[in-house]
Amino acid sequence: MPVPPGAREVFTDGACRGNPGPGGWAWALSPSEHESGRAAATTNQRMEVQATLEAVTALSGPLLVVSDSTYVVNCFRDGWWKGWLARGWTNTARQPVANRDLWEPLVERVVERGDVAFAWVKGHSGHPMNDLVDRLAVEASRRDA
Repeated sequence: MPVPPGAREVFTDGACRGNPGPGGWAWALSPSEHESGRAAATTNQRMEVQATLEAVTALSGPLLVVSDSTYVVNCFRDGWWKGWLARGWTNTARQPVANRDLWEPLVERVVERGDVAFAWVKGHSGHPMNDLVDRLAVEASRRDA
């Protein structure tokens, strides 16, 4: 996937205590520039998508979204979203796309912007920024509502 010229790297992650359970999401451009949030009852996959949606919504200019979620990265790298749209938001098994309420606005924003690319990073591998967003997402999942 080509990275747009001048793209800033934004790292995203989601966490869930129990699946489903209390969850958190986070994005970070740097250790000092980041956001996070929580959901009372959610899944890890929802939080991964939420983190990306929040980053793409909050940040302007070209972005390279770096995630340890193959669910998020493959959707855009492999064009899953194109099939979902062509089939009326159903997957290849003709079942409704899970988490459509998050995927639909994320796909719309990414397509509308045209300046967002995606890259995968191995989770829990010692990458400082991936470790940071993981920590922020876990902390957010533990916050009181």
